[in-house]
Amino acid sequence: MSPESQASEALPSRRRRTPRGGRHRGDESFLLPPGSPTLVLAVPGAARRAGTEIAAELARLVEIEHTGQPAHVGYVEGDEAGLPAVLAGLTQGDPDEPAAVVVPMSTGPDPALESAVRAAVAAAPAPAVAAEPLGPHPLIAEALHDRLADAGLARADRIRMMTMVTGASGFVVATPGGPTAVRQAEVTSVLLASRLAAPVFTASLGDEMAVRGAADQLRASGAASVALAPHLIGLEPEWEYVAAAAAAIGAAHSGPLGAHPALARLAALRYVEALATALAG
Repeated sequence: MSPESQASEALPSRRRRTPRGGRHRGDESFLLPPGSPTLVLAVPGAARRAGTEIAAELARLVEIEHTGQPAHVGYVEGDEAGLPAVLAGLTQGDPDEPAAVVVPMSTGPDPALESAVRAAVAAAPAPAVAAEPLGPHPLIAEALHDRLADAGLARADRIRMMTMVTGASGFVVATPGGPTAVRQAEVTSVLLASRLAAPVFTASLGDEMAVRGAADQLRASGAASVALAPHLIGLEPEWEYVAAAAAAIGAAHSGPLGAHPALARLAALRYVEALATALAG
């Protein structure tokens, strides 16, 4: 049985809503029954810095589009809106369910963030559960595509139901993290290449030689122009490296994924998966 099916049994009073139309229409959303465990978005870094508005907007989207209940934001550094304090302020509703499910706000493996989440969950006064990070998932490829389109580097031809590349003919998906993160991001790169009908390579954002190597391979294979697609939300400290990495390979770059509706859908999905696993254990 799939995690979604298990969660459906665990949350029998969940109500389905009509999916939105338009560009980001996807699977049907759901409303959680009153008293369900709180969804907490675990954000790297500290509050009151660039990018924190993204977390607040994602929490708003999760509530409006998917759960119908407030989603909380907890930062893994600093005292203001710190994840441990957020978890300490929650009370357990149903004694058979955790008080909270904590979803790491990362597109792939982030050992530091995941370690901070596990520590906060273990120290929480009420039971809590740690979910998996958002990616890899096809929805991240969708979000990357949209951000490239926003930057004028690719566009979707809705009439022909195919993608027309405009500003670039080869793409480097630059991801935070090391080899494990790159391997997982390669799944997203393959999906993105399919959407763009163009070659896509993956490289670690912190490894300038790897980024250069990916761009060189693209140009050697015939790509007339290269664009860099940041495989991050914009909350990560690595966002500061994007402009320099793009300049180093003579490429334009798109913006961060930011508060994309696909990420809100993923946060709700990871919540359901983690809760289903916890209740089945």
